[in-house]
Formats: sequence, structure tokens, C-alpha cells
Amino acid sequence: MSETNYILPTDGTSTDDITDGVGTYDVVLLVEQGLSAQDAEQVRSLHSEIPDQVVYHVLLPLDDAAARVEASVGMLGAGDVMSAPGLAMTEEELAAVREECRQRSDEELAASLSALTAAGATAHGIVTGQPPVEALTKAVAEVDAREAIILTRPHVVAEFFHVDWSSRARRKLGVPVLHLLERETFDEQAGGGEGVTGV
Repeated sequence: MSETNYILPTDGTSTDDITDGVGTYDVVLLVEQGLSAQDAEQVRSLHSEIPDQVVYHVLLPLDDAAARVEASVGMLGAGDVMSAPGLAMTEEELAAVREECRQRSDEELAASLSALTAAGATAHGIVTGQPPVEALTKAVAEVDAREAIILTRPHVVAEFFHVDWSSRARRKLGVPVLHLLERETFDEQAGGGEGVTGV
């Protein structure tokens, strides 16, 4: 799935009244990994009372091939690195890793859209190579989103220093931003210290 621009409806269905059942209530989801069925159900439950059609626009950052290579090399012991000077990857090997990352991201996006559809949602999405918060900011503006939801794995260190996606997005966007943890129920999130965070 290639990156495409979002297109706003031109049929005059846009409205500011979300209770009249006319128009759409657009929500941009920035996800760190593919959504589980539980994640999709929880996200859908947040908007079940809105009469307007809720449309989810999913952004999944492209898995970074360079980061995966660095992580793999970093897992080797210092002795292994010192004794193996030929660790540099060829262009062909790096291209293969990049293609594998693209395929994995496409599969995770497809799984996320399927999970949302199974939960009764209308969903579209893209894999994006842009920095995540920039992609989120662009998507919110393009679809005139009412809110943004960021789903991540716990990042204790990043959140402590407020450099995580949610904190950065709150500083840039003019819409409510909700941060949820993937693969955890609302009850688990509320009781585990990380918690559900929002504006």
C-alpha cells in the first residue's frame, strides 16, 4: 500500500453538528504497530454514541530498516563485533531488509483496517515514511479531523521526558489527542501506572 493523500468529501456532507447523523466525524489514528481485535473494539467503543458516521484514518509509520539493522548489530557482543569487521551490509542486502520492512508494515496496516472493519468501523489508512508526528499533523489538517488517537507500546523513558508522540502531537495540534496503550484493555491501562492520557 503506497502513501497517498487524504481527500476531503466534496459532496457537502461536512457539518459541525455531530449529533444530526449527517456528515462524518473523522478520527486520525497513529499506531505504532498493527491493531489487535481488542484495540479496534476499544477504539470503536469511544465513538459508539456519535450519530454521524465515524471514519478512522489510520497512519502506520514504515518500519525503519536502518534501525532494525542497528538493533541487530547492537545485539551482538562487543567481542563479536571486534572480531567481525565485515558486518557492513551490501546495497542488495539493505534493499532486501527495506522490502521486508515495507511488506511487514503493509500487512500490519491491512490487519488494522480489517480489525476496525470487523468492529463495525469505517477505516482507511496508509503506511507513511514521514516522521510520525508530522504525518499525524498533516492528516488531521487534510481530513479536518475532530480528534487524534495515538496507540503505542509503553515507552516509559520517552514519556518521562515528554518526547513521546502524544506529547509532541499535543503541542502541535488543535484537536484533542488521546494516548492509548496497544494490547491492553482500558481497565489494565487505568490500573497499571501508564494509564490512558488525554487533553
